[in-house]
Amino acid sequence: MALRKANSYSKKRTVPYTRIGKRKGKSYIKTVPSQKIVKFTMGKERAYEKGKLPYVLTVRSTEKVQIRHNSLESCRQYINRKLEKQLSGNYMFKVVPYPHHVQRENKMLTGAGADRMQTGMQLAFGKVAGKSALLKSGSEIFVIAVANPTAETLARKLIKQIRPKMPGKIRVDFKNLNKENK
Repeated sequence: MALRKANSYSKKRTVPYTRIGKRKGKSYIKTVPSQKIVKFTMGKERAYEKGKLPYVLTVRSTEKVQIRHNSLESCRQYINRKLEKQLSGNYMFKVVPYPHHVQRENKMLTGAGADRMQTGMQLAFGKVAGKSALLKSGSEIFVIAVANPTAETLARKLIKQIRPKMPGKIRVDFKNLNKENK
C-alpha cells in the first residue's frame, strides 16, 4: 500500500498523539512504526564544538507543519551524501526534530463504485500509517556547519535542492561564528 500524499497530514491542525500503553491490552496503538531516521548527527561534531566550523546554516520552518520521518530521512541522506562527497568529512550536519507523533489512517475504498461498497464508521480511530514531527513556526529542522565560504555556498545549494521534499515553507538563517567571537 502506497503512502498518502503529504498534504493530507502536513498542515492539518492536530493534537500530538504519542500514547503507547504500558500494558499491551490497554494501548490503542498496538505497534508503533520503527524510526526511519538512522542518524541525527553526522560529520565532525567535535570540530564544530571547538569552533573549527564557523559557517553555520540553520534551516527553519516558517509555519506550523508536520514533517514525516521518511521525508526527513530522504533529505538527510541526500544532504549527507553530497556533503561527504564534496567536503570529505569536514562538516557537521544535524537533524533537529525527533518524530514522536503517530499518524493514523482510516483506510477507505476509492475508485468507481466505491461509494456504494464502503461502509463503516466516520471519524474512526484508524491504523498506524507512520510517524511525524510536529513543528511550530520558527522551529529548527537542519543545522549545517562548514569551514569556509565555498562550502557554505554548496550547503545553500543543497538546501535549495531539498526544498521540494519538505512540507511547508522554510527559511535559511546564516551565522558566522568568527565575526561574533571578535
